[in-house]
Amino acid sequence: MPKSKKNILKEKEGIIPPEGLNPKAAARLRSKKRHVPKADELVVDLLKGDITALSRGITLIESTANKHQIQGSELVKNCLPHSGNSLRIGLTGVPGVGKSTFIEQLGIHLLNLGHKVAVLAVDPSSSLSKGSILGDKTRMEQLVQQPNAYIRPSASGDSLGGVARKTREAIILCEAAGFDVIIIETVGVGQSETAVHSMTDFFLLLKLAGAGDELQGIKRGIIEMADAIVINKADGENKKAARQAKLAFNRALHLYPPKDNGWVPKTLEASALEGTGIDKTWKLLMEFQRQTQYSGDFDTRRNEQLRYWLEQTISHRLLSNFYGNKKIKKALESQLDRLKAQQTTPYHAAMELLALSETN
Repeated sequence: MPKSKKNILKEKEGIIPPEGLNPKAAARLRSKKRHVPKADELVVDLLKGDITALSRGITLIESTANKHQIQGSELVKNCLPHSGNSLRIGLTGVPGVGKSTFIEQLGIHLLNLGHKVAVLAVDPSSSLSKGSILGDKTRMEQLVQQPNAYIRPSASGDSLGGVARKTREAIILCEAAGFDVIIIETVGVGQSETAVHSMTDFFLLLKLAGAGDELQGIKRGIIEMADAIVINKADGENKKAARQAKLAFNRALHLYPPKDNGWVPKTLEASALEGTGIDKTWKLLMEFQRQTQYSGDFDTRRNEQLRYWLEQTISHRLLSNFYGNKKIKKALESQLDRLKAQQTTPYHAAMELLALSETN
């Protein structure tokens, strides 16, 4: 009598897994809905300096969901009366210049002086995957452990200037939470830095000595916006090159017309690795604040920023409504097909789409 064939794909009995969470406890957790705080609840905790409430608030304003945008707008409005009492510092520089290390050393220096420091670090988003690493907390290991410091990495998304679209609102929330120094770190990949310049009081440019980008930096126009230039990594064998770069940039600054507020930009040397030049940088910032507050230009610049962001918000809303229109979406596809077939021009296609939007 032939032997019965065994199923070679049959699984063998393995180790019986241990029981997990108590079934009754698991049932209670499943039945208990997570409480999502509303805007008015977040404001109460946020004004007490609650970091969790601050993080939740920034997440809320960064959300693209319609209901979250409404709540986020209400949250910002409620925090607005408690904002404005900080020094807002914009910091930019090419990748590898040492922005994160410099910010960490500056942050620790400010904490020792009794300040509360918030860092809004913007990471570049991939143009392909749209993802972002958001690794600034790992690069600021010492600062992130300090109780009076807050680091919030955000993805730049499709924002120009390397600044997240909601960074402006995040500044207001941080100020309402009691942070008196806000540092905004931009992507620094050669995009227009107008956005960060228009939301900060002081614009700091980090440069490297001997990197061969001195003339390129001058041509790019970022120096014209800078209130100060810091030659970073001025340590070891690089000290001599840093001094030469400092002289070169000082000469370059004289080529630009004076700023409207009367401030004369200066160039400093620093080593974030060794912690040198950090105190001089802060003293320069304090000198700038005293001079502009005395002349009234500090408040004037803040008012100009409000107008800029009003116009930007209107532009963003108009674009969002335009591309969100179903008729426009359908007509856009048709116009793109006509462009491929060389039956129209980009100008005429745009005029037809805009005319269609005006009829809706």
